Amino acid sequence: MFELLLLLSVVGPASAWTSLEDWVSGNVTVSVGDSGQCLCHVYLPDTTFSASRVEHMQQVTKDLILEVTIQIEKIDSYDGKLGVFLSELENLDMRVKLLESNPDKYVKLDFELLRTELREFEALVTELHEALNGSSPTLDSLYVEIRNMTLIVDRLEGYDKGNLDVVRLEFAKLKKKLDDCQKELEDIITPDIGNCDHQGIIRLSKPMAIQLNADLDSGYRYGGWGKDSKPAQGSESMYWYGGYRGPSVQYLKLYSDYDKLILRSSFKVHNIPRDTGNNYIVHGNTMYYQYNSPFSMSKFNLNSSEHDYRVIPDASRRFSYSNSSDQNMDFAADENGLWVIYATEQSKGRLVVAKIDMPSFGIENVWRTGAYKPLVGNAFMVCGLMYATRPLPVSPNSEEIFYSYDTRSGQERQLSIPFEKFQQSYYNLHYNPADQKLYMYNDGYYVSYDVKFN
Repeated sequence: MFELLLLLSVVGPASAWTSLEDWVSGNVTVSVGDSGQCLCHVYLPDTTFSASRVEHMQQVTKDLILEVTIQIEKIDSYDGKLGVFLSELENLDMRVKLLESNPDKYVKLDFELLRTELREFEALVTELHEALNGSSPTLDSLYVEIRNMTLIVDRLEGYDKGNLDVVRLEFAKLKKKLDDCQKELEDIITPDIGNCDHQGIIRLSKPMAIQLNADLDSGYRYGGWGKDSKPAQGSESMYWYGGYRGPSVQYLKLYSDYDKLILRSSFKVHNIPRDTGNNYIVHGNTMYYQYNSPFSMSKFNLNSSEHDYRVIPDASRRFSYSNSSDQNMDFAADENGLWVIYATEQSKGRLVVAKIDMPSFGIENVWRTGAYKPLVGNAFMVCGLMYATRPLPVSPNSEEIFYSYDTRSGQERQLSIPFEKFQQSYYNLHYNPADQKLYMYNDGYYVSYDVKFN
């Protein structure tokens, strides 16, 4: 052993001396034997070559290379995502800055969209942070920036002028609704029954369409409906209706009140003598209408079913309203009593207003007007004034009161009081002084109007 040590000492390189000395001091021991001889003990390491260890190291190396490759691919993938993320974040930052500089152009929806995108970015940063298994100064900085942007959005929303504009707009809409409601309240016409201390009609309400006629048939275009204009005590709520396919009155149905009218539950049906005209009213529990054989004004008592008529010598069958060919005599009632409107040859087709004396059922007085009947849609009486209507060319559902004649003064006036129709054609229009309403039978529908006086 001693010789071996010397050999190593001799042949070893100079640079190995120090390490060799260290090796000797760690692996050589010296002792004295029993006979007094000097003993040197040298411990050499195992120099046997291990192939299994090399294979293990090679496999570990391959595994490490594979893991590194996978991690590099992940980093490349997150690098791409990070690039997109940074681009979107830059765009978002620009939008937030724009929002800071001009918040009055944004509304609540813009803030919600920004807040949603910020939450998505925050989730992506968290995902990247977990994927990289550790803290990253870049991601930490991005996370702080996102939180700051979220605070900015929240702060801006609190001072958002755009939202204030939206609120103002909603208040403006609400104010308009309130104004419209106030206007409607002002437009509500309160009747002053029996009062004629006014200067005439100034407007009509919008048409109040109740429903289709009691026969539920829009083909029943001719007819009429309404209330008794001089009701007997206990009959103030009674309604009447008659609908037909042609311009001849055939029957009259009576309803005890409005609900019964709507439910089509009549308490009495009167069959009317045939060969009649189409314009009629109920006044004092009596139906007044045109009779054609002979051509005369006629009445039918709804209590006794008695029929009577009177011929008006000057009345002509040649002139009718523009809406119907068989409306030669038109009956009307107002605060002053009962009237009949017709045309004569002497008046050359212009309307004549005659006051009826109810006890004798004769003509009390006559006034000639300037309204040419074939150009008139219909006519009615209010407080001794005759009003004439005609269609407006602007719309098939538009009509106007265009003419009035005052029987008290003989004064006639050209008017323009437009009003709407529910349907295009109508064959019965009359005023009821008991409730100050106009009743129209409008292509089979019950329609009424409130009347506003000046």
